[in-house]
Parts: sequence; C-alpha cells; structure tokens
Amino acid sequence: MQDNKATVRAFLDSVINKGEFESSSEFFWDDMVEQVPLPDQGPGLAGLNDVLRGMRTAFPDIHWAVEEQIAEGDKVVTRFEWTGTHQAEFFGVPATGRSVKVWGVVIDRFEGTKIKDTRIIMDALGLMAQLGAFPKG
Repeated sequence: MQDNKATVRAFLDSVINKGEFESSSEFFWDDMVEQVPLPDQGPGLAGLNDVLRGMRTAFPDIHWAVEEQIAEGDKVVTRFEWTGTHQAEFFGVPATGRSVKVWGVVIDRFEGTKIKDTRIIMDALGLMAQLGAFPKG
C-alpha cells in the first residue's frame, strides 16, 4: 500500500506538476476508466492526458499538493489542493489572470502496480466562482 501511495504522489509530481505527460503510462493502464469524467473527456489514458494538458494550458503554473492520503487494499484516497494562475480559456471562461486554489479528493484503484480506475471529486463550483464565471446577483 505504501508503494501505491508513492505511485500516486509520483504521478502528481511528474505528470501534473512538471507536465511530463509522456510518462503517464508508467502510472495508469491505457484502458483506465475515469469514473467521473469531465465534460467531453474521452476514454482511457488518452482522454485523461487530454484533460490534463488542457488544465496545464489554462493554468501553466498548476501545482498539486497532497494534503493527506489513506490506502487500503487496492485503493488510495488522496485529499489534495491545487493552485494555479488562469492564463487561457478553461471551460468557456476566457483567461482572467486570477490565481485559484481548489480542493478535492481522488480515489484511485490499482491493478498490480498501475491505476486501473479513478474517481475525482473536486470543488468545480468553487473554481468557477474564483474565475468569475457567475454573474453577481
């Protein structure tokens, strides 16, 4: 289980924080399943990489930090916080230059040494509010 926690942390560091998308296959199976896909997210590892590239384009300084992790059996639960500066369109919101801080939880299920399926619960409403996506009432 410690190895699985380390795998999740290594993925966050190399793929998300450093943008080394070509190494994502070291952490996920090609046919991985995103249990709660983002709008228009394609299937498998290719779909995940497309989403991550889009996030990195919109927030070039994106940085994910692990706040806590719990591992049991074949699952790792990670509570995270990510920060970034909005520099390009994201879900229809043009670049604002605003800094954001977003919390969330991800549950990864391993098969062997790689992640087979993942489920992310993220404060998307809070993110969009920070970007000014909602009219002031």
